[in-house]
Amino acid sequence: MPIEILETIANINYNTPRPCPIDPAVLYDLLKIRRLVDEATNLAVRAASDIASPVLTNVHGGLPGASSMSVLGMTGPGHGTRLSRERKFRMREQASQKLSRAYHLDEIACSVATMQGASPIDEIGALVLLRNPQDQDAKYVHFFHEKIPSRQLAESTSLQPLTDIISERPSEGEALRTRAIVKTFKEDFEGAAHDLTVALTVCRIHQQPHRLSGNELESQYSHRGRRWRQDITPSEKDQPSSLESQLLFLRGAAYLSLACQYVEDGIPTSQSQSGHADSHNPDEAFNPEVSGRKSPEIEEKSLREQTEARKLVKKYAKWALRDLLTFMSHFEYAPNLPSSIAKDFNDRVNSSAKGTRHPRPSEATYSLEPHTTYAISELFAAVPPSDLPPYPNQEVKNSNGKTQPSDMPQTCEWSTYHPLMADALHSLLLCHCLTQTSAKELQRHTYMAARLIRLADGYPVFQPSRSAARSDWVEILRRADDNWLQLSASWETLCIPAPLPFLYDTLPQDVSKMHIGASRKEAAAAAASLINGGSDNARPAVLSPADKRRQRKREHDQRVYEALNDERVCDDATFRASIEAREKRDEKERAATAAAANGSSSNATSTNNSGLKGWSDDDSKDYPLCSVRASLIAQWVQKAPIVTGTTRRKKRTKKTVSRAASLAGLPEKRNLEDGK
Repeated sequence: MPIEILETIANINYNTPRPCPIDPAVLYDLLKIRRLVDEATNLAVRAASDIASPVLTNVHGGLPGASSMSVLGMTGPGHGTRLSRERKFRMREQASQKLSRAYHLDEIACSVATMQGASPIDEIGALVLLRNPQDQDAKYVHFFHEKIPSRQLAESTSLQPLTDIISERPSEGEALRTRAIVKTFKEDFEGAAHDLTVALTVCRIHQQPHRLSGNELESQYSHRGRRWRQDITPSEKDQPSSLESQLLFLRGAAYLSLACQYVEDGIPTSQSQSGHADSHNPDEAFNPEVSGRKSPEIEEKSLREQTEARKLVKKYAKWALRDLLTFMSHFEYAPNLPSSIAKDFNDRVNSSAKGTRHPRPSEATYSLEPHTTYAISELFAAVPPSDLPPYPNQEVKNSNGKTQPSDMPQTCEWSTYHPLMADALHSLLLCHCLTQTSAKELQRHTYMAARLIRLADGYPVFQPSRSAARSDWVEILRRADDNWLQLSASWETLCIPAPLPFLYDTLPQDVSKMHIGASRKEAAAAAASLINGGSDNARPAVLSPADKRRQRKREHDQRVYEALNDERVCDDATFRASIEAREKRDEKERAATAAAANGSSSNATSTNNSGLKGWSDDDSKDYPLCSVRASLIAQWVQKAPIVTGTTRRKKRTKKTVSRAASLAGLPEKRNLEDGK
């Protein structure tokens, strides 16, 4: 996507009435990362090619990455004399500073953007460190660009560079976040949680949260009954930051992994459950050597360790639940958003894709009816809001969410999208499994999570992403007893993307009855095709044999890349199983695409979502692997006894007995609770 279109979409999203379709902090971070990486790439290519002026970069090869020559760093000699070593060093130093700022915003997004840049950018950090070994920005960049053996990230990555950066810059939490991620790969979840806790403290002390100014508040809330005010373009310092939400999600994931580490030790064995009553020989019962059983002292110690392990599972799961809910409190949900707002956002995004830099809102949004917004965390409270639409409704149960009425609804459900939201919602359900939430309450949370997952829509910037927590949750549902949650439909049916509220074309009455609305996935795929400059119709209908070979090789390389990044792959057997599962998935998608291309109206409805790759039920069926976490949580749900003694009693606000009687009855407990 061109950076100009991305900037326009970010500003449109920021000025859309709450809840924003996409988290503004994520969009602005992505925009800043794209700019910083482009500028750093320009500097790196100029330093490698002896080009002094940035204008001459276009003369010798276009923008960085626009041609095969610039990708290799070969843009030809520059005009005039060669650059001095000092000038090259300053340019590379400036490039490393820009890259460091980009990695500070988001490691993953910056890594993806860097991989798409020119090759000279890979050595920026190392070249600067040769001249100045104490350059902290170059250290941070080189940490990401350092070459390590394939599939040996945990063993080959040293934490010392990050530790040095943290000691030199204690007021920045980004290096702590990076070190916590590396510790997670090393399975040091306790150390990762500690680093993230320190990073959260630093973030809240040294980095002030984004606050809406008076003009922004007036633009957000005071537009009813008057013409829409001019859109606000926040300066870079006023743009919201996503650091705190990143830290909360990562710490919640670390606590969840930490809880899973104690699950195996907390599940009682068959021997501890059966005890000694099954022995028919009294001599064997009292002789551990003959019976093969442990002595009573050892067995009692084992039972105590199991009890402590179960308490740790529940404690860390509660901490993970707390962080995930705090993460969700940054985003909003509206049960009755006017559909005109959603349609206006879609129309303005489409206008920006066609080249309009400042698309104006439609007149339908000049006068808006008030609507209610909730923090997403409020939906999972003990008492949820009372004005939520019923879910699952009959349309989801009967038609699997693939059809929609012909008349455009006046209001719709809407929620703020975040790339980590789907994983956070599924992780929330895993936490409830570990905290042993009652089946009835867990069913309510499950329906609420499905309601939000079907609304999660990254249009037009983000496509659906895979979620390890989702695959674990699906596996737990598959293994669980049918009487556990008693869901009204399968998880895949409950999470089918909701029809977009603004895709109700003004068709004739007889035609509109037969109209099937496009799903969010279809709209996202169409927008991505439009923004990327072309459609499938522009491609040749018949590929040559050479093109087919190249296409098959690209598909094979993509499958290998996905398998290497799958956490469930741990040996050659699982690697081959992963490749075979992805081959089956691609074959099904090609067959579905061919059936749709033949013009079969009956197949068009059933395969209308096959064009966009994402996690699906078919993928999980073809993939015969189960993660360790899913297996542990499934065993915990089935075998773990109820854990007691982990809930703290809250201080009573209303005294039911006299003060003298309270002091006389429980002196020590009162001292602990009242602090006296």
